[in-house]
Amino acid sequence: MKNVAIIGAGGWGTALAIALARKAGTIRLWVFEPDLCESLRKTRVNDLYLPGFRIPENVEPTSDLSAALAGAEMILSVLPSHHLRGLYQQMLPWLEPHQIFVSATKGLENNSLLRMSQVIEESLQAKFQPKLAVISGPTFSKEVAQGQPAALVVASSDESLALLVQREFSHSAFRLYTNNDVVGVELGGAVKNVIAIAAGVCDGLGMGANAIAALITRGLSEITRLACACGGRRETMAGLAGLGDLVLTCTGGLSRNRTVGVKLGEGQSLTEILKPMRMVAEGINTTAATLQLARQKGVEMPITEQMHALLYHNCSPQDAVRNLMERSLKAE
Repeated sequence: MKNVAIIGAGGWGTALAIALARKAGTIRLWVFEPDLCESLRKTRVNDLYLPGFRIPENVEPTSDLSAALAGAEMILSVLPSHHLRGLYQQMLPWLEPHQIFVSATKGLENNSLLRMSQVIEESLQAKFQPKLAVISGPTFSKEVAQGQPAALVVASSDESLALLVQREFSHSAFRLYTNNDVVGVELGGAVKNVIAIAAGVCDGLGMGANAIAALITRGLSEITRLACACGGRRETMAGLAGLGDLVLTCTGGLSRNRTVGVKLGEGQSLTEILKPMRMVAEGINTTAATLQLARQKGVEMPITEQMHALLYHNCSPQDAVRNLMERSLKAE
């Protein structure tokens, strides 16, 4: 593909630009901060969000949306979930039906409870019905930028579109599998961040491997119940976008959501934790949206309920764990 626009130059957007530069002709990387954009042009390194990695010469940073989108055959959005709708509304005048849209954002929109692909569809449907796919899976930005092997899922209701994205993105260190379960892939990627906060809490409290293993297993059960209630498939949750992403985010030291949980478990307040953080820990906002969606669908999600109480209702980490362990006994 000759021209790709990546909208969002955080750690993941920058890592994707580095990974895709091997195959794409020209990549325009839209940068929100003008100062960062200028720095990227001069140094070819994103010192703010992904320091230590040189951006290839065929990646062109810009803070001008119209310039980023001009001539783009594919638009890859890598934005915090709460900015997605606003950015797509801003981009609308320069978007065309022939373009391919790929979402790499993991989260739920707070008020509407919509998945990211649904937000994009709503934002564009007044003008046209977009050709749309989503990518998700167990990936840390730093390791992708290093060229370490990684495997993801591309999901779309259009099989030919999923196959096209698979071909365009895949190379020797970056492998994509196709899936037509957009609901399952997106919910797996979003809700695993909530469970990762809980896993971090267990670490922060000094709990052992038994607790973490139980937490991941029961967390996967919660995600699966919700995904199936929303129309997703159980087998998707056993794959890269479900179990794979969940294990990585709950156990990996580079996980922002797990780090938030560790600090909560160690006794820090959420305000103290968020103050120095430059990048978004999506699980914080996703917790409230997930719990609301679960209640709407009549799905029981006890781990999510306790994380909501911890994040928003001053429940202590110790009480959150106790509340989970002392629930009424039941069959698996």
